[in-house]
Amino acid sequence: MDLSYLIDWANLLLRWAHVITAVAWIGASFYFVMLDNSLSAPTHEDLKKKGVDGEMWAVHGGGFYHSNKYMVAPKWLPLPENLHWSYWESYSTWLTGFGLFTVLYLFNAGTFLVDKSVFDWSPGAAIGAALGFLAAFWLIYDAICRTLGRRRNGDLIVGVLVFALVVFASWLACQLFAGRAAFLLVGAMIATAMSANVFFWIIPGQRKVVAQLRAGQPVDPIHGQRGKQRSVHNTYFTLPVLIAMLSNHYGWLYQAKHNWLVLVLLMLAGALIRHSFVSRHKAHVLGKRTPWEHAVVGTLALGGLAFWLAPPPRSDAQLAAAREPVAFAQVQGVIEQRCVMCHNAQLANKNVALHTAELIRVNAQAVYQQAVVQKLMPLNNATQITEAERDLLRRWFESGAPAQQ
Repeated sequence: MDLSYLIDWANLLLRWAHVITAVAWIGASFYFVMLDNSLSAPTHEDLKKKGVDGEMWAVHGGGFYHSNKYMVAPKWLPLPENLHWSYWESYSTWLTGFGLFTVLYLFNAGTFLVDKSVFDWSPGAAIGAALGFLAAFWLIYDAICRTLGRRRNGDLIVGVLVFALVVFASWLACQLFAGRAAFLLVGAMIATAMSANVFFWIIPGQRKVVAQLRAGQPVDPIHGQRGKQRSVHNTYFTLPVLIAMLSNHYGWLYQAKHNWLVLVLLMLAGALIRHSFVSRHKAHVLGKRTPWEHAVVGTLALGGLAFWLAPPPRSDAQLAAAREPVAFAQVQGVIEQRCVMCHNAQLANKNVALHTAELIRVNAQAVYQQAVVQKLMPLNNATQITEAERDLLRRWFESGAPAQQ
């Protein structure tokens, strides 16, 4: 059986599993952040006597839910053996994501990671650098949190430094890797830090607290403080990671002149919008108005980005050219020069061949979508198709894709 066909199946199944586990992880994370920020001080004396630190009443699915939070397990209630732990969602998301990254990018590093017009290096070096990005970001981020997180104004200091680290990593990735790979890699490095937070700090800290409680020992508060810090970071990382993963499917984003800045603005908008929702939960408990300011700023950033990346108005000469009929010979010439080397009788990537006039006509829709609308093809613009050539393909398709010779 053809290896490329098997890789396509691995790609599909890993992507499916990755989305499923990511939905489970993000859903659990969003729920507990909402729950933690929606708690109010208990008003009933029985709850106070039991040591309840916060409570929340909710209605959902036709029933009422009453959630209570204890900072430590109450002495009157033995800590149950069957505690629910939330960690396999995180681990499974990272494992399936790394598997997908391996199948799609590392196995095809010369095609997907390397763009010689950006940085000319070997596939092996690009693979090593990509893996180094994942490890280096976590090590630097973790060092920042451990050394500065407990200082006065530590949260602010850590936030500023981590943001600067993400900006630098985004810039560096876009100087070294193909644009599409750079966007994905930045998302992957942040996602790696999120899962590492769970693996190295949140879950081990919780296990130590449980062990101390069951042994009747005093609980060291540092475990809860560290776990809360990393959990908060994870919730702010979530939307930037998602937009980084999604944006690499849109060529006009990662092929922009200053693509690293495009990525930073997209992720910043996501973090601001997420902060607005986190603040909303707290405002609801305190009876204050919903603070939408951060979401508005994030939305304005997206609007400004859309305005910045908008194609310039066409000149009179371009408008005149757009009214001229496109000869099929011109279209075929562009496709033969820019596309046929990967879409031919011997190498029909994605089961698309374009080496005859009939095949061009049959696949006109796909050519228009991939090369004109999304600008995903040629991959990493390896054949250096020009904007004028994309416009020619657009005019040909929008005129009905005539196949005249």
